[in-house]
Amino acid sequence: MNEANTAWILVSTALVLFMTLPGLALFYAGLVGSKNTLSSLAQCLVIACLASIIWFICGYSIAFNGDGLYFGNLEKIFLSGIGIDSLSGDIPETLFVMFQMTFAIITPALIVGAYVERIKFSAVILITSIWLILVYSPVTHWVWGGGWLANLGVMDFAGGLVVHTTAGISALVIAKALGSRSGFPSSIKPPHSPVIAMIGACMLWVGWFGFNAGSALSASQYAGMAMLVTHISAAAATITWMLIDWYKNGKPGLVGMITGMIAGLATVTPASGFIGPLGGLILGISSAFVCYWFVGFIKNVLKIDDSLDVFAVHGVGGILGTILCGILATSAFGGLGLENNVWDQTKVQLIGVLSISLYTLIATSVIVFFVNNFVGLRVSEQEENTDGCDFGTHGESSYHL
Repeated sequence: MNEANTAWILVSTALVLFMTLPGLALFYAGLVGSKNTLSSLAQCLVIACLASIIWFICGYSIAFNGDGLYFGNLEKIFLSGIGIDSLSGDIPETLFVMFQMTFAIITPALIVGAYVERIKFSAVILITSIWLILVYSPVTHWVWGGGWLANLGVMDFAGGLVVHTTAGISALVIAKALGSRSGFPSSIKPPHSPVIAMIGACMLWVGWFGFNAGSALSASQYAGMAMLVTHISAAAATITWMLIDWYKNGKPGLVGMITGMIAGLATVTPASGFIGPLGGLILGISSAFVCYWFVGFIKNVLKIDDSLDVFAVHGVGGILGTILCGILATSAFGGLGLENNVWDQTKVQLIGVLSISLYTLIATSVIVFFVNNFVGLRVSEQEENTDGCDFGTHGESSYHL
C-alpha cells in the first residue's frame, strides 16, 4: 500500500461526495422555483443514499469484478471477499470502492435537473435504482472495468462517457417522457435564488478537483496536471459564456456564468488526464459556444423541457470532451501523447460515444416505460401548479415568510 496515494484518494473521495452533498443539491435548489426547493434537495439526498446501498449490494461487483466484455460478475456482491487488507493497485480496495461509489452517486443525481418540479418522488426512487444496475454499472465496466471499450483503448479519464454522457442522454429521455412543465417555455419563472445556485456551483468546482485529479488514483504529476487543466477549462468557459450572454442579452447574468462554469468542467472531465493547459483552454472556450447553442436547440427547436439543461451542459459537454480528447492529447496541443495515431484514436472515441449513447437511450426508455406503467411519472396538476412538490410530496415548505 502506498500511503501518499491512499491519503490523496481519501481526500478526493470526500471532495466528490461534496459535489453532490451539498454542491449539486444547492445548485439545483437555487435554480428551481421556491415551492420546489426542498423537493430538489430531497431528490439529491435520497439518490445519494440509494446509490450507496446499490453499489454495496451489486453495483461495484458488476462494474469492477470479472473479465466479461459487457458485464462484470457477481462474485463481490455485498463486497464479499473485500477486507481491510485487500488492495486495488496500491490503495485499499475499500477506498477504491468508496471513491467509485461517489461517482455512482453523482451520476443519477445529475439527471435530477431534467425532471425537477414535476416528477413523482416514487418514480425518482424506482428509476434511479433500476438505472444504476442496468445502465451505470455495465457502462462503467465497459470503460473502466476491463470491458470491450477498455480493450479498444477508449480514453475517458474521469467520466465524460461513464458519467456525463449517460446522465445527459437519460435526462433527455426522462424529460421527453414526462412532458413539459405548464407554460413551457414562455411562462417558466426564473430561478428563485441565483445566490444559492452560485454557492452550489462553486462547491462543484472545488469538488471537481477530487473528481478529475483523483481519477489519477495517485498523488502524482498526472493528478497535478488534471487539476490544472480542469481549473483552466472552467475559468475559460465561465468567461466565454458570460461574453456570449452579454452580447445576446445585453447583460452578463450570474446564472449564465455558473452554467458556463459547469459546461467547462463537464467537457474537460474525459480529457483531463491526457491533455495540457492549452487543451484545457480550448475545451473551455469550445464548451461554452457548443453547449450554449444546444441549450436553445433543445428548448426552442426540439421543444423538450430539460428543466436545468442537463443534456445540453453535461451530455453535450461530456461528448464534446470525449471526441476532442484524442486530438488535444497530442504533443501539438501540449498533451501527454497518444499510443495510436490521432484519427484512429478519434474513431475509438466516436465508437464509445455512439455505443454508450445508444445503449443508454434504449435502456432508459425501457426503464421509464416500466416505471410509468407501475407508479406513474408525473405529479398531479394541483401539486405541480398550486402546492408545489415541496408541500405536495413532502408535506413541508422551504420558506415560511
